[in-house]
Amino acid sequence: MMIYLESLGCCRNQVDSEVMLGRLEAAGHGIVHDPSLAEVIIVNTCGFISAASSEAVDIILAMAGYKKEGKCQRLVVTGCMTERFKDDDLVSELPEVDAFLGTGACDRIVDVVEDGSGKTLSLFPDTCAREMQGLPLPRITTLDHLAHVKISEGCNRHCTYCIIPQLRGIQRSRSIEEVVAEGEALVRQGVREIVLVGENTSDYGVDLEPAGDLSVLLTTLAERIASIAPEAWIRLLYTHPSSLSREMIEAVAKLDNVCTYFDVPIQHASSRMLRRMGRNYTREDLYDLFAFIRKVDPDAALRTTLITGFPGETETDFQEMLDFVKEIRFDQLGVFAYSDADDLKSHSLKDHVPEETGEIRRDAIMAAQALISEEINEKYLDRTVTVLVEENPDEGIYLGRTGFQAPEVDGFTFVYGSGLEIGTFVRVKINDTHEYDISGEIA
Repeated sequence: MMIYLESLGCCRNQVDSEVMLGRLEAAGHGIVHDPSLAEVIIVNTCGFISAASSEAVDIILAMAGYKKEGKCQRLVVTGCMTERFKDDDLVSELPEVDAFLGTGACDRIVDVVEDGSGKTLSLFPDTCAREMQGLPLPRITTLDHLAHVKISEGCNRHCTYCIIPQLRGIQRSRSIEEVVAEGEALVRQGVREIVLVGENTSDYGVDLEPAGDLSVLLTTLAERIASIAPEAWIRLLYTHPSSLSREMIEAVAKLDNVCTYFDVPIQHASSRMLRRMGRNYTREDLYDLFAFIRKVDPDAALRTTLITGFPGETETDFQEMLDFVKEIRFDQLGVFAYSDADDLKSHSLKDHVPEETGEIRRDAIMAAQALISEEINEKYLDRTVTVLVEENPDEGIYLGRTGFQAPEVDGFTFVYGSGLEIGTFVRVKINDTHEYDISGEIA
């Protein structure tokens, strides 16, 4: 059969989509990039916030149209939204769908696609029962030059605003050997940036016997990949402030092919709000953490994520967060207005903040960050940086990223030149900067 897969949400979800596609191709099915040509359409959903669930439903209904107008015979819905609302009678709510798979059923995708029973399937096994991503599982990467690698699945933490433990289960770390083997295999096939991800990557190994060590994993992976492709990058995302150790920070700083890019979602900077969020650190802990990173590597790029309008957030709490952003001066920053739902622990907290107030506060932080980012980018003027070329949108113009720009969430580097190959590294002299992007010519 010909398969089309629409992947929504985060890069961790994208990994699941790539593994499902790999399993399907290995079973003899074809992959198409146009849903009108597909006999089976799969939508791998996100359900982290209400807006993501609404988007997923809209896309599911749009894809259902191909059952009438295209070649589609089966519509399969997988992922976090189905897991989150599995008890809400999805079959009657979405009669257009032929099969629903929870997050623990990704490895059943071939059976579901090939099912000929004519019945609507609903598969929701224990989230911890699924096979972990890894060799020898086949996988079809979305981009030839970039791949995300999960080093763990699930989460043991209990943040009051987060549904992930219910959707993905408890933390399960892969072995160092398995992660390294996958990284090597990807680099051998041409991948030039490996992005290590998990719910909290700095929690890696706490569940292993004996306990694993993220700094050892990074060192081993960096050494093995450098022996194959010395210029290839390794990037670490989604670290937790309370488990990002000094040893990990020092390991990132000393390894030449690991991007000195610290993605540390802090969520807030008011100690009172952090307690309400279930985050086990304080404002002072955050000052100490970022001071140490800057001490170890003054040029390291810092990225964080924040939530505004969390239940109980006062104007004083918000001002503390805004002041913190201005003091730390993050290179990259994302902000979300709090999204409430009745299955979150935070739903039962008192003093909910009006949605409009959360959005106003979000916009205020982003306005402050725009000025900070623009000022930080100015330091690259007349400097020569290494850029991974990713797109060629028009003649003479390429889009790429430096080591201080992560895929999908940060700005771009515009490169003016010709004859460049996608997925290769070039040296670029920066001659212009903007709020989030920089640009230059081949050095």
